[in-house]
Amino acid sequence: MSIVTVQLGQCGNQIGPEVFHTLCGDARGTHGLCSKEENASYHGACKERFFSEAESGVPVARAVLVDMEPKVISQTLSIAARSGCWKYDDQSHFCQKQGSGNNWANGYSVHGPRNKEVIMNLIQKEVEKCDRLSGFFTIMSMAGGTGSGLGAFVTQCLRDAFPTSFILNHVIWPYGTGEVIVQNYNSVLTLSHLYRSSDALLVHENDVIHKICAQLMHIKQISFRDVNQVIAHQLGSIFQPAYTAEAGSHYSRNPLGDLMETLVPHPEFKMLGLRNIPQMPENSLAYSTFSWPGLIKHLRQMLIANAKMEEGIDWQVRPPCPGSSIPSSHSTNKLLHFNTSIANLVILRGKDTDTVDLGSFRDPSLYTSWLNPQDAFNAWKTPRAFNKYEKSASLVSNSQFLLKPLDDIVGKAWNMFASKAYVHQYTKFGIEEEDFLDSFTALEQVISSYTIL
Repeated sequence: MSIVTVQLGQCGNQIGPEVFHTLCGDARGTHGLCSKEENASYHGACKERFFSEAESGVPVARAVLVDMEPKVISQTLSIAARSGCWKYDDQSHFCQKQGSGNNWANGYSVHGPRNKEVIMNLIQKEVEKCDRLSGFFTIMSMAGGTGSGLGAFVTQCLRDAFPTSFILNHVIWPYGTGEVIVQNYNSVLTLSHLYRSSDALLVHENDVIHKICAQLMHIKQISFRDVNQVIAHQLGSIFQPAYTAEAGSHYSRNPLGDLMETLVPHPEFKMLGLRNIPQMPENSLAYSTFSWPGLIKHLRQMLIANAKMEEGIDWQVRPPCPGSSIPSSHSTNKLLHFNTSIANLVILRGKDTDTVDLGSFRDPSLYTSWLNPQDAFNAWKTPRAFNKYEKSASLVSNSQFLLKPLDDIVGKAWNMFASKAYVHQYTKFGIEEEDFLDSFTALEQVISSYTIL
């Protein structure tokens, strides 16, 4: 089954090509430990998901590009065409001459309704190229105007037009130090609206990816492209084909459906985080060896201590003891840092995946009490290495990982709203104070639900 990607705004249209480049490069390669048939099966499954075939034989990304300014889309189309291994359809993009000025209301209430018909027609044409549709993967920022405002509007339209298809929103969380003055308003409005329309939100935090670039990739002058390549690597590590428990020796045919079934057991909990190990500069791979027990031990501790990368993990954090009541004072602080999960998915790629012991992820103390640990944890595997890593592991988690960043953004936005700062910029485009209050209420409920896991 195929996934149609919708790239929204400057952020979405810069990350999108890096994702397709990663997917295509990985699929085209061969893996010596896999048979010719297995390599061909892997390549075919990837292509079915993300690419269609042009007459020229060059794979065409199953994607629609949307921005209100032409510059980034023009650059994106050109970069893809020059790659030589894949390209975008020349007709699957839409842009205008004027952006949204970092105003969520402008993107949602003006550009969205005005351009709805042409955007949805482009998406419909892309859907019709699929033999079977798994769903939609949108890539967008939540801090600016077009990606966040127009992105929320388009997601709502997708839900109305394709009520039985899955929608996974990939959302870029803004830098904590601030990108635009109204980013907290934009973020609150984006998240609250996506929560109504989407099946799940897969979140990447800019601050975390920046740290990975600096501390793990050893990049001195970090560019947006460096950040986007790290994000693309992590996304590729979960989207490339793998064997699920149900699929047996065949690659999963419904990637978005399998993700939702595995990770979103309740519509109140839709926030997904992604961790990937190891992650390092390509020129260091030849000198590095990894053992599965070591990788799994690190990945589990990253989960429970809510560490976003494998450097600087707090190894003192432990799950609460089964049946324990109120923790003693000396252990309270560490337990407060424990990251409770609803559901986790580990994806293993490379040598000897069948020998890996994942029992530590089935520990009931990792999970909320209302879900059976056997249902809360799943593992996907493939003997095929990913992106030149002999062994790699990815963890997609529905947990409390985003509680503090979410609480911080809602708090900052509320403080601005209480003093009516910049509210007039939104009301002039039709977003009233009542809309803000509804969004605050929706996210306060999300925070409360995750807090009491």
